[in-house]
Amino acid sequence: MDLATLWFWIVAALFVGYFVLDGFDFGVGMSLPFLSKDDTDRRVLINTIGPVWDLNETWVIVAGAALFAAFPEWYATLFSGFYLALLLILLALIARGVSFEYRHQRPEAEWKKRFDWMIIVGSAVPALLWGVAFANIVQGVPLDEGHNYTGTLIDLLNPYALLGGLTTLLLFFTHGVVFVSLKTDGDIRVRARKLAVRSGLITIVVAASFLVWTGLAFGGAWFWGFAAVAALCLIGSWLMNARGAEGWSFGLMAVTIGTAVLALFSALFPDVMPASNDPANSLTIANASSSDYTLTIMSWTALIFLPLVLAYQGWTYWIFRKRLTREHIPAAAH
Repeated sequence: MDLATLWFWIVAALFVGYFVLDGFDFGVGMSLPFLSKDDTDRRVLINTIGPVWDLNETWVIVAGAALFAAFPEWYATLFSGFYLALLLILLALIARGVSFEYRHQRPEAEWKKRFDWMIIVGSAVPALLWGVAFANIVQGVPLDEGHNYTGTLIDLLNPYALLGGLTTLLLFFTHGVVFVSLKTDGDIRVRARKLAVRSGLITIVVAASFLVWTGLAFGGAWFWGFAAVAALCLIGSWLMNARGAEGWSFGLMAVTIGTAVLALFSALFPDVMPASNDPANSLTIANASSSDYTLTIMSWTALIFLPLVLAYQGWTYWIFRKRLTREHIPAAAH
């Protein structure tokens, strides 16, 4: 395996980390109107991800930086062609982050309600648009000879891409609800488990439809292998949740999202940005990557620092591993 191919899969692994970790953050945010009965419930939900959401979000920065350094042509085409969609994701992430920090600054119910909706929308928009973006990358977009995107934002909202967006939206929602059942106790835990049972069934149907469509149109042997693992783990996660085994359910859901991302990257390989109008205009691993010297330096950097990042993140989750209940939220606190 040459360095360019290695970094293609490293970028894939970084997006796996981002979607698995920030995915349940999105799900928790989207679950606020479904799981909370009052402000105390909403504070419990927000506190389940309070210590980790910003750490989880840094994975997208690392993935974007790796993409820029390892595949500058891919980065340029993607971020210029998908500019409006990625801008909406960025604005949503900013709104969500601001809401976490400012929601508790004033006691008025209306003040908190506005920031709650910013959390909900700021979670749902990225959950939807990331799926739309990756579905468009896999199926290909119109590119000219200079690898510039020649379509519009409306062209990105095609049926296949919207199904991809709905798939990630439901996967992240269910992932987040399962996380709530894992991190809480009492009535909210029971409600989260029941909601995950209902949303999980819908997720299984929608995700299966998207994977089958992708496999029939773009998939090869590796895609079907990853897709099969994702499907089995998604069903297993639903069964474990129904039995009350939240830890197993959450772990299997994480594997589901990870293998689904790898399935999409395997369907894309060896392209990185297929041209739907003319295959000759496609960006591939070979013509989009940086020099071997650059990739060598990046490889040594990743080898040194990535284990440190993983160790720190693992330690953070261990420190904040305990379940939360309403009793942890004083009623008089703002």
